[in-house]
Amino acid sequence: MSESSALIVLAAGGTGGHVFPAEALARELLGRGLRVALITDQRGGKFSDDLSIPTYRIRASKLGKGVFGKLRSIMEMGIGAWQARNRLAKLRPAAVVGFGGYPSIPTLYAAARVDIPILLHEQNAILGRANRVMLPRAKIVATSFPHVAGLKNTATTRVVQTGNPVRPTFAALRSTPYATTDENGPMRILVLGGSLGAHVFSHVVPQALMLLPEALRRRIVLTQQCRREDLESARAAFAGAGIEAELSPFFHDIPERMAESHLVIGRAGGSTIAELTAIGRPAILVPFPGGHAGEQTANAEAVAEAGGAWLIPEQAFTPEALAVRLESLMTLPSMLTKTAAAARAWGTVSAADNLADCVCEVVGMIGSRARRQDSATALESGDNTSGTTATKNEHAA
Repeated sequence: MSESSALIVLAAGGTGGHVFPAEALARELLGRGLRVALITDQRGGKFSDDLSIPTYRIRASKLGKGVFGKLRSIMEMGIGAWQARNRLAKLRPAAVVGFGGYPSIPTLYAAARVDIPILLHEQNAILGRANRVMLPRAKIVATSFPHVAGLKNTATTRVVQTGNPVRPTFAALRSTPYATTDENGPMRILVLGGSLGAHVFSHVVPQALMLLPEALRRRIVLTQQCRREDLESARAAFAGAGIEAELSPFFHDIPERMAESHLVIGRAGGSTIAELTAIGRPAILVPFPGGHAGEQTANAEAVAEAGGAWLIPEQAFTPEALAVRLESLMTLPSMLTKTAAAARAWGTVSAADNLADCVCEVVGMIGSRARRQDSATALESGDNTSGTTATKNEHAA
């Protein structure tokens, strides 16, 4: 198989934490002249419209509850594996890269059954369930963190720390210097809570700011992602505290807002950690307590130990605790600057390059990073020599 005709299939779950790294790798592989296809399930998100990536959908289901729920899940995954095997037989990929999530399992399993090399990418500091299932069959496991709990030594699997790929907008902002503040200057705070906002932030943050001295409250310029049902009460609380606040369930310019921030308050998902540390912004991390294995806590601990963030467990995330932390940071802004530098030192924007190198290694190709630059002009002008379609396609497997 020649380099120009090699096809790489990406298998990813439906959430942003799985899709964003897959999209970043797709861009890098296209830039090296390879073809790329995505296989996901019915809830799986598409890549950005500017990417010409054929997308195929298969059946998949997370493990249900009870005997009948489990039987139904097994049946769905079996159908998905059959669909994936048929699709792979037509596509004939050189390798399959899995990004976690239960929708990735049927495709990875089908690939392994017909001896197509598979690679796994793990976004968190604890190996996810899907990747754990497929670990013995993988050639390479690419990790985002230096240490990942749950990894076991296997005879055929090599572990490579690549980092977690971020979207181009975050990578481009790495060169943006941290805007230092002083004891009298504005304090720009960005509060994120995942794709729908976290209710705990809408409750705790306004109350915490009300506990601050008036002189500190006047310095705060706040942007907060809120659930729609929390918007009215949060606006009233911030107005009562005299806080300049912009609230919305969704912001389209999160990368730019993050780059402008002096402090971020948010969860500790793999993508959030990668984005914060790619740009280099200090954060108060409140891990989501509902994770199946405490992966967000492990993520936050890794960055906090490196000096790039402060970890507050949700049960300890009270208005009083947050107010104490904010007051100390606003009166000692040098701590923010120091933590921003540590976050940036921990992060990387070369993860997609590193991961693409692993893919090229597995399929026996010399995947020079310089080729991305050679291909960039052709891709931007629409001359896609990698063989993908002119517009994104949707297929039923």
